[in-house]
Amino acid sequence: MDLNLRQVRAFVTVAQTGSFTRAAALLNLSQPALTVQIRRLEETLEARLIDRDSRNVGLTRLGRDLLPGFRRVIDDLDAVVFDTRERAAGRTGIVRVATLPSFAASLLPDVIAAFRADHPRVAFQVRDVIAQRVLDLVRDEVVDLGIIGGAVADPAIDVIHAMSDALHVVYPVGHPIGTVSQVTIEILSTVPLVLMDEATSVRTLVDAAFLAAGRRPVAACEATYMMTAVGMVRAGLGLTILPGSAREIQAEPDLRSRPIADPGFERPVSLIKKAGRTMPAVSEQFSAALQEAMAVSDEGRRI
Repeated sequence: MDLNLRQVRAFVTVAQTGSFTRAAALLNLSQPALTVQIRRLEETLEARLIDRDSRNVGLTRLGRDLLPGFRRVIDDLDAVVFDTRERAAGRTGIVRVATLPSFAASLLPDVIAAFRADHPRVAFQVRDVIAQRVLDLVRDEVVDLGIIGGAVADPAIDVIHAMSDALHVVYPVGHPIGTVSQVTIEILSTVPLVLMDEATSVRTLVDAAFLAAGRRPVAACEATYMMTAVGMVRAGLGLTILPGSAREIQAEPDLRSRPIADPGFERPVSLIKKAGRTMPAVSEQFSAALQEAMAVSDEGRRI
C-alpha cells in the first residue's frame, strides 16, 4: 500500500479547515499539488473521502469515519518528532548513571542538582552499586555512564575521565591512632579492621596494599556498604578504611578519619561509558559537567 504521511496530513488539514485554499496555504503547497495528494490517498484506499465542487468541500461518510484515526496518527507523529528534537538538543531526557556508593552520596548529588537547575526537564536514574556491578551495567548498556573505582582494562569500556581518591582510616574519637604522626600500613596491620566486601573496589585496593607490604590485615568483620562499616566502627568492633570523601564518615560526630601515608591507598576512579556507542545528548552534557566537577574535586584533594 503506497500510503504516506504527506497524503494523510493533506486530508486532515483539508478536513479541519474545510477549504483547499486555506489547507494549501497552511501546508505551503499549491492547490494543484494539494489536490494531487488527496487524489492519491483516495486511489490508494480505493474510496472517496472528500466531496468537493467549485463552492463546497465536505467529507464523505467514510471520510468522517477515518478522520479521528488519521488525526491521531498525525498528532502522535508530531509528538514523536517534537520529543526527538528536544532530546537531540539535550533539553529533555533521562540520564542513567551507575556509581560507587561513595560518589552517590557525595559528589554526584551536587552535580545533579546544579545540572537540573539549567535543565529542569531532565530526569535521572542512579544505581549505587559496587564496582563490578557498575562495570556490568555500563557494558550491558543499562546505563549511559558509570563511576568506578580501580583500574579499568576492558576493550568494551571507554574511560572518559580519571581521578584519584585517597583512602582514610576511620576510628572513634579518642582512639590512639588519632595521635600518631602518620598512619602507616605497619600500624594498620596491628589493629582490628572492618573490611569492605571482596567485590568492592576499596577492598581490592586494601588487599593489594597489604600484599605489597608483605602484611595481612586483622579482619574483625566484613561489610558491603560503607554505612554498615561505619556502624561497626561506632560499635567498637574495629577501625575501617574508606574513601576520604565518604559522607558516611561526616554523618558520625563521634568518629574521625585520617589519610593513610602510603601511595598504595590512593584509589583510581574513572568515569566510563560503553565503547563505540553514542550517548544521548543530555548524557553527553551531563558527562561534561561531571568531568569538570571530578577535576575540581581531585585538584582540591591534592592542594
